[in-house]
This record gives sequence, structure tokens and C-alpha cells, in this order.
Amino acid sequence: MVATATICDRTAVGLPPDAVLADALLGRGLPPEAERHLAEAGLAYQRDDIAEQHLREAHALAPGHAAVLIGLYRFYFYKGRLVEALDVARVCLEKAAADNGLVTDWWQVRATDADFGSFDAPLPRFYLFTLKAYAYLQMRLGNLGEGRLGVEKLLELDPSDKIGAKVLLDVLERMGCSDED
Repeated sequence: MVATATICDRTAVGLPPDAVLADALLGRGLPPEAERHLAEAGLAYQRDDIAEQHLREAHALAPGHAAVLIGLYRFYFYKGRLVEALDVARVCLEKAAADNGLVTDWWQVRATDADFGSFDAPLPRFYLFTLKAYAYLQMRLGNLGEGRLGVEKLLELDPSDKIGAKVLLDVLERMGCSDED
């Protein structure tokens, strides 16, 4: 079972706020009932209606928790429900921006705004992976210009390309997409 310490409890025992947020990102702080619904969703994955209902219940119990949002995203993504996955990716992007103390508009984020260069920094990494998901989904849904902008922002924030954004750029270039598409 996942620990359910609150941010106040964790800070009181000497953990810095970044560690508290990283714990939440990794699943800590998830109410046990929401955790149960996530587990049930996984067990019922082949039955879309039941799995989705469990995910909705988990979301109702812990609407801003990264584990719930990631569960929703993955469900929609792997079920080919890309528009719904993109909606969840947008929520995740807002959450990741807030957790990192960044502006909400991803195109205004700068490489110096967070420790994007460290693969060991879970919150900036979550932001990068979320932006990558957003860009990828935009591409899959035919919004190639928006996808390209997201990929270019990723490479600006992570010039060493630890998360593999260049692969998406290569796909766009092989498709012959210009910046105006």
C-alpha cells in the first residue's frame, strides 16, 4: 500500500518541498480508495466500461494526483482515444507547470526555469515527458505545426535530448513538414 502522508506531514519531518512533490509524483499521497480504483482499472483493462469507471472514481477521489492522471492518459492512449488522451495531457502539462513553478504557457518556459538538464530531477522530467506526449499526440491528430512547436520547445529545454524528442522531429522532417504546416 502507498503511504498517504500529507505535504505538511512530510515537510515537518525535514523533507524539502521538492522531495514531497516528487513523492506525490511517484504515487505517494494517493488516497487508498483511489489507489484501489487504479488497481481495479488495471485488472479490468479489457473491459473498457469497467476500467474507465474505476479511473473516473480514482479521479473523483484524487483529481490532481499524477498517478491518476497518468492512469487516465495511458488508458485513453492505448485504447486509441487520442483526443481524450490529449485532453489529459493538457491537464498533466498544467499540473507539471504548477509543480515546477513554471508559467502555464509551455511556449514561454525557458531552459533556466527548472533543472531540465538533470534526468534525476523527477518534476522537471515529468514536465518534459508530458510536453513530449502533448507534441506527439498533436502530431498523431494531424496538428503537425503544433506538434513541431512542442518538439522544438523540448529540444530547447533539453538540448542533450535525454527524453528522445529528436525522434519526433526526425519523423516530421521525413514527412516533409515545413514550419508552416
